[in-house]
Amino acid sequence: MASPTPNPAETVRYETYTLPQATAHVLTIPSGSGAIVRVGVASGADSLENFVKSSGAIGAINGGYFDPENLLSTSYVVQQGQLVADPKLNDRLMQNPNLAPYMDKILNRSEFRRYQCEDGVRYAITPQNEATPAGCQLIDGLGAGPQLLPALTLEQEGFLAVENGTVIRDAIGYSQPNARSAIGLTEQGDVVLVMVAKQPNNPSNSGISLPALAEFMKTLGVTQALNLDGGGSSSLYYDGKTILGSVDNAGNPVGRSVKSVLLVVPPTP
Repeated sequence: MASPTPNPAETVRYETYTLPQATAHVLTIPSGSGAIVRVGVASGADSLENFVKSSGAIGAINGGYFDPENLLSTSYVVQQGQLVADPKLNDRLMQNPNLAPYMDKILNRSEFRRYQCEDGVRYAITPQNEATPAGCQLIDGLGAGPQLLPALTLEQEGFLAVENGTVIRDAIGYSQPNARSAIGLTEQGDVVLVMVAKQPNNPSNSGISLPALAEFMKTLGVTQALNLDGGGSSSLYYDGKTILGSVDNAGNPVGRSVKSVLLVVPPTP
C-alpha cells in the first residue's frame, strides 16, 4: 500500500502491553507519518544503539538471522537497492550437511521489503523469490522468517520438519516461550514493530511462543507479519532508550550485537 502525504497528526507511537508471561513493546509507524522503515546492516555485528547513532533513526528493532561464529548473514539483505548480504556466501550455512535437506526452503525464506513505486513508498512481506511489482523498485529487503500472519509458515521455510508425526527439526523453538521480535503490516499501510521481552522474575519460563505472537499481533490490527531474530538478539529502541528482550538467570537484561536492523527514519523537513 502506498504512503499518503505526511500528516503531522499521525505520529510514531510507542506502547507496552502486559501479556501472561511477558511484556510486549510496540512501535507503530502510521502510513501518514512520513517516517520510513529501512534496513541497516553491519560489516560484522554492532549494537542497536550504534545503528541508531549512525542513521539518525528515531526507532529501531533487531533484524535478520546471522551466524554468531563468523558474523555472516544466513538470509538475504538488500540496502539502497544493492544486495549487501548473501547467504550463499556463508560456507558454514551452505556446507552444513544437517541443513542440506532444507536448503531450498532456507534460501527462499520470507523477507520484509520497501519498494519505491510510482505512487510512493510501499512495504511488503513476501518470499525471497517473489518478483518486484511492476512500476516499483526494490530499495530495502531483510530476510528473516517465518511469516506469522496470515499464516505460520514454519515448515514451508525450513524452520520445522515433521516426519511420521515426530518433530525432527525445530530451529527456533517455535512452541516455547522466548524473547521474540517481529514486524507487521496493517490494511491501512501502517508498519508495526513488536518486541516481546521476558519477565525478570521468571527468566526460565517467560516470553512468548510464535503461535501466541501471531495471535497478539492480530489484536493490533496486523494482517501480515514476519518473525525476526529472537532470543538474545531481541531488542527495540525508541526515544533514546534501548529495551532488551532477554534476561539472564538473575533476571538482568542481556543483549548482543546484531548483523542487521530495521530503522525508523523521520521524514525529511
